[in-house]
Amino acid sequence: MRGGWLALAVLASSGCAHPEPRPLDPAASEAEFRARSLSEPGLRTFVEAGLPARPFPPKEWDLAALTLAAFYFHPELEVARSRLKVAEAGAVTAGARPNPTLSFGPEYTLNAAAGVSPWILGLTLDVPLEIAGKRGYRIEGAEKRVEAARMELAETGWAIRSRVRAALAAHVFAQREVELVGAERGLRGEAVALLERLRAAGEVSRPDVEEGRLEFNTAAMAMRAAEGRSLESLASLAASIGIPMKAIEGITLSWPNLETPPGLEAIPPADLQKTALLGRADLRRLLAEYAAAEAGLQLEVAKRYPDVHLGPGFLWDQGDNKIALGLSFELPLFNRNEGPIAEAEARRQETAARFLALQAEVIGATDLVQARFRSAHLELTEAEGLLAAIDRRERVAQQAVKLGQEDRLALVSVQVRKAVAGRSRLEALRKVHEAFGALEDAAQMPLSGSATVPPAPRENPRGANRKENSP
Repeated sequence: MRGGWLALAVLASSGCAHPEPRPLDPAASEAEFRARSLSEPGLRTFVEAGLPARPFPPKEWDLAALTLAAFYFHPELEVARSRLKVAEAGAVTAGARPNPTLSFGPEYTLNAAAGVSPWILGLTLDVPLEIAGKRGYRIEGAEKRVEAARMELAETGWAIRSRVRAALAAHVFAQREVELVGAERGLRGEAVALLERLRAAGEVSRPDVEEGRLEFNTAAMAMRAAEGRSLESLASLAASIGIPMKAIEGITLSWPNLETPPGLEAIPPADLQKTALLGRADLRRLLAEYAAAEAGLQLEVAKRYPDVHLGPGFLWDQGDNKIALGLSFELPLFNRNEGPIAEAEARRQETAARFLALQAEVIGATDLVQARFRSAHLELTEAEGLLAAIDRRERVAQQAVKLGQEDRLALVSVQVRKAVAGRSRLEALRKVHEAFGALEDAAQMPLSGSATVPPAPRENPRGANRKENSP
């Protein structure tokens, strides 16, 4: 009997996994985050694989390179990957067949007859048999949940790219605004100096000079505000990548097509809406969740039919060998699984409602962002027209100054107006790029003329390094 017990113990413990404890260490993880850098060797390998035609480190970090850096560092992707691993493990669980149960029940007869063994030894095996396709429904539901987790990973990757794009655009435009406001402040300072000379000569009044000083101070305040926005957007960009701000300070950031945004013909309205409805990861995720809910409902319906349990056994009864053939199943007398069926049907209905609501939201959003894109282009056209007219007026004023027909103050006044119009054009240009980003978000994919990068990786590209630094 000792050998039999040993065999049972070995059988019970075989194949058991024993994950090692891995406690979290907040201090270590914080130190790891603060040590992140865009010069990490692992990042170089990852970026070169995604953008093989570019040198590393790039002279200028654009949207494509920064997006890959975010895919390398950002912790939200690891959260999505962990959920995918949970769903994949759930698929393994769903496919597992129920184990049989072995029962051993020895008995001892106190008043056994002389010469007869007092022991009665019994072994019973309970073999569950699932019927009505329950295992198949479990597997189908688990596979759809895996698909939904994959879509969630893609959705997270797009959300990260969108935040990187928005932060990069905000920083680039803030820097441009600093340059334009700085030029305007310089011109207004020159205008104040000219007004001071004219006031000394008695040609203008003191209120004229004070008005010029007020406009100079207003431009100085606008420059400080633009510098603040530039700093804030840099911090936002670092956060969208998943690195500390010091890791991004000092690098050159670029937006190659800043002055040439996509035109109105970039994406036809019908194509955009079709692309959004067929390709968005969140819609595809909800479709997978609905399929999983459908499989869950079918599983609960199948549970109306009870599983069968085979119970073969062996009994050694005081020297007699006996074989038992057992068969058991649940009697559905008090309920037919109505509650779980109703719950599963409600979950299916809820998932369908979420899908229809998101689909309607996407349709409305695509119409809205297309209208915003057209409106932003019209505003940019008007701003560029105004800037061109003032530019012509500046050339006329310059010629008049050369001929002595106008003084320097008249030319500076036109140049100030040109600087203000340049800021207006920059704001209109920002709105066009922002609206185009909203178009891409509506479709959840890069559109015409936009930077493209590989999708978010299924496995953490920092895997080996992460394990070394993990608590």
